[in-house]
Amino acid sequence: MSLKLLVLLLGTTALGGAVIGFVFRWLLVLARKGSIELEIKQILLDAREEAKRISTEAEELSRQKVFIADAEIREKEEKITRGEDRVFKREEALDRKQQELDTEIANVKLRIEEIKSIKERADALLAERSKELARVANLSKEQAKEQLFEELKRESDEDFMMRIAKLERDGMERLERRAREIITTAIHRMGNSVASDTMATAVTIPNDEIKGKIIGKEGRNIKALERATGVEVIIDDTPGSIVLSSFDPIRRAIARMALENLILDGRIQPAKIEEVVEKTKTEINKVMKEKAEAAAFETGVLNLDPRLMMILGRLHFRTSYGQSVLQHSIEMAHIAGMIADEIGANSATARAGALLHDIGKALDHEVQGTHVEIGRRILQKFNVHEDVIKAMQAHHEEYPYETVESVIVQVADAISGGRPGARRDSVEQYMKRLADIEEIANSFPGVEKCYAIAAGREVRVFVRPDETTDFAARELARNIALRIENELKYPGEIRIMVIRESRSIEFAR
Repeated sequence: MSLKLLVLLLGTTALGGAVIGFVFRWLLVLARKGSIELEIKQILLDAREEAKRISTEAEELSRQKVFIADAEIREKEEKITRGEDRVFKREEALDRKQQELDTEIANVKLRIEEIKSIKERADALLAERSKELARVANLSKEQAKEQLFEELKRESDEDFMMRIAKLERDGMERLERRAREIITTAIHRMGNSVASDTMATAVTIPNDEIKGKIIGKEGRNIKALERATGVEVIIDDTPGSIVLSSFDPIRRAIARMALENLILDGRIQPAKIEEVVEKTKTEINKVMKEKAEAAAFETGVLNLDPRLMMILGRLHFRTSYGQSVLQHSIEMAHIAGMIADEIGANSATARAGALLHDIGKALDHEVQGTHVEIGRRILQKFNVHEDVIKAMQAHHEEYPYETVESVIVQVADAISGGRPGARRDSVEQYMKRLADIEEIANSFPGVEKCYAIAAGREVRVFVRPDETTDFAARELARNIALRIENELKYPGEIRIMVIRESRSIEFAR
């Protein structure tokens, strides 16, 4: 009984729990439904407010755009109206101008008609007058004109000739006076530079001990230096100085530079002397290049070929009648530039032609031909402008004057060489005699090199020992002396010294 009651009680309890759960669930659903409806209403309310706001903003924006569009339309309408007004005014002005133009055309036509009428009457009067004159003079129109011209010609011929003669005389006087002024100005501006006849170079030495080293044992160092350089070394009682004498300025320059380098080095002996001299001979090329560049810069002649500059630099060591050829060329370039500027010629061409006019003298002892012809070939080889070649080639009148610059270069050459103190013939003749002596000695086979020293009173000839015997060396000295006697004129006597030296060299390895 109790079990059934317990079961019944549990079932009742479960049924009541289910009913209560259902009631709670139903109440919960009702509560959530109410909250959802409230949210939906709130959303609807917010949506209506948002729609109202958007609508209000859209209406405001629309009103603004309409206002802006209306303003733009009004502005465009005003512009169109103003444009129409301007066009209308222009049309009115054009109409007025057209009317005025038509009136002027009509007036011009009337004047043309009046002029035609006046011209016809004038022609008729002239024809009538000519007929009357011909009738009175019993001449035709052509005859009267010819007679009048003949009379005027007879009266004017003498007057014309006198006037022409006067103009020619005055013109020539003015031209000659102007030419003298130009040349005098050029000479005055370049008149300070003079040439030098220096045949010797003094080298300063610090003390007598160095002088003793230069002399060497039994003078062997001096002999080595004289043989290597071809200059005469003069050592006297003058303290602190040694004199190098030679007619060839290149040899003197090489000897001076070599001696200065030996003094700085301190090791003075024959082998070292020969080494330094050979090195100095290569350094002299640098000196020539520097001299050429300085000359080109000073005269304003630029853009020359570097190889041509090396040839130009050799003129620094070349003299003509005691005047440095390079200095003479620089002086000529300045004078030619002044004259060209004065008369309106090409100053650059005149300067270049003057600077390069004696370029052939740098090689005239190595190449056959006159220095003008050699110079022309050199300039053509290095593609120098044809106007410059024409300017330089006529300075000795070997070629015709083809340009005004060629005349200027010839005049500048005459001014530079002919002014007082520029040249001395005696020095040029002396140097030519020494060069001829060396040329005669070098013409014999077996001669390695030769030097004329002691003012031309002694010639030292070095022969190749493998080609010349001792007996042949004596014979060579006699032959050279005979040729000098027969071909040259000289005061006093010339000593011919032929030197044959054998050297044996071997290396220990």
